[in-house]
Amino acid sequence: MGLTRPRSLRAQLTILSVSVTLVALLAVLFYVTPQLESSLRDQKLRALTETARAFTPQIADLLRRDGNDNAIDTRVSSVSDRTNARVTLLLVIDGTEGLELAIFSDSYTDNRITDLDLDVAEVAARRGRVARGLGASRAGEVGQVAVPIRDDGTVSRVALFSAPMADVQGNVTLIRREILIAGGIGLLLALLGGFLVSRSLARRVRALERGAGQVAGGDFTAVFPTAKNDELGQLAHALDDMQHQLARLESARRSFIATASHELRTPIFSIGGFLELMEDEDLDEETRRQFVATVREQVARLGKLATDLLDLSRLEAGSLELRPEPTDVGALTRAVSAEFAPALDKHDSTLAVRLRDERIEAVCDPERVAQVLRILIDNALTHTPVGTGVVVSAVRDNGAVRLAVSDDGPGISHAAAERVFEPFFTSDDAQGSGLGLAIARELAERMQGSLEVDAAPGHTTFSLELPA
Repeated sequence: MGLTRPRSLRAQLTILSVSVTLVALLAVLFYVTPQLESSLRDQKLRALTETARAFTPQIADLLRRDGNDNAIDTRVSSVSDRTNARVTLLLVIDGTEGLELAIFSDSYTDNRITDLDLDVAEVAARRGRVARGLGASRAGEVGQVAVPIRDDGTVSRVALFSAPMADVQGNVTLIRREILIAGGIGLLLALLGGFLVSRSLARRVRALERGAGQVAGGDFTAVFPTAKNDELGQLAHALDDMQHQLARLESARRSFIATASHELRTPIFSIGGFLELMEDEDLDEETRRQFVATVREQVARLGKLATDLLDLSRLEAGSLELRPEPTDVGALTRAVSAEFAPALDKHDSTLAVRLRDERIEAVCDPERVAQVLRILIDNALTHTPVGTGVVVSAVRDNGAVRLAVSDDGPGISHAAAERVFEPFFTSDDAQGSGLGLAIARELAERMQGSLEVDAAPGHTTFSLELPA
């Protein structure tokens, strides 16, 4: 079975626009129009009821004065002329089969009583109160109002007022026809408007799609139209920002790969060169030991570089898991500083630990805090001359813990201080990958903290601040 081709956005929007208009039209025809017709019928019946209540007493007064038949016929015809309604005076007879109605006078003398429904009149006669409803006649549907006339407390006659409903039906038919005409015009306008709007939107969406396709293909020169400040315009702005970020990331990736390749190639070539030299049978033992020591240094350098690259990639991928727990930062600072005793002895340097309080509590990941401290202390020993003093301090203040590593080395220039946290950047020719400080700052930010540098001639301080 083949896949059906999806409808285009233009077709969907056009169909939606026409559908909404059609539903609105049908709602007017099948809900509003019947409600309007019912309302008009009720309104006409209410008006006929008020008329019947107002004019029935005139007929009743004449009956009470024992008016003759001609006088009663004249009065009925007069009321009919004044109310523009058919007036029928019915005699209530209590027959052997129950209550019966007989014609007594009718304003329409050319019609027989049998052309009228008397259900409404019978209700009024039986209940003794005004009744109204719809009936039928030769002229079609009529509205009827029956008013009982009492004689000594007993309903003796009923005045039946009838008015044709043809005008109501005619008005409703006229309104329905006008609605259909207006609805047809509305459907055409909806079709045209939906087509034009959807075509404009479809063009903009296709432009965004083409731009996204270019970016996906590695072309970061794509242009996303952002002329209008609507939802599509905001999407275009977002895609444009995404494109610039991807371009920067791609540039950084290429630079990272080039620099990493260079950093890896140097020790590898160095190891290869020394291994070739060590194959010389005439090489004296002392020189061989020196070459072996150099190879070991390069292998250690490769191992540290590989570890740093792995840590940095895990940080950038967001896969590094933090395990915060209550930690004595002061004890942690002492323990990490003690690890550098051999390096300090080799560097002929001193390291002082200064803690404001004996115990400095914080909730943090002790392993990652220790990693940052190791990077900062190692950085201080690597990039300072032999004999440089190093100070490690820890203090808790204003709801934060501040760890600092200071040295009285030559310092860092202002230009170098702005780039010192970039991967592979080194401010001198010392041996190092240039990844340590980049990893340290990334770790600090992942722990909701910050890592800053304060550099001046003869003094450098790296400060790690963490929420307590």
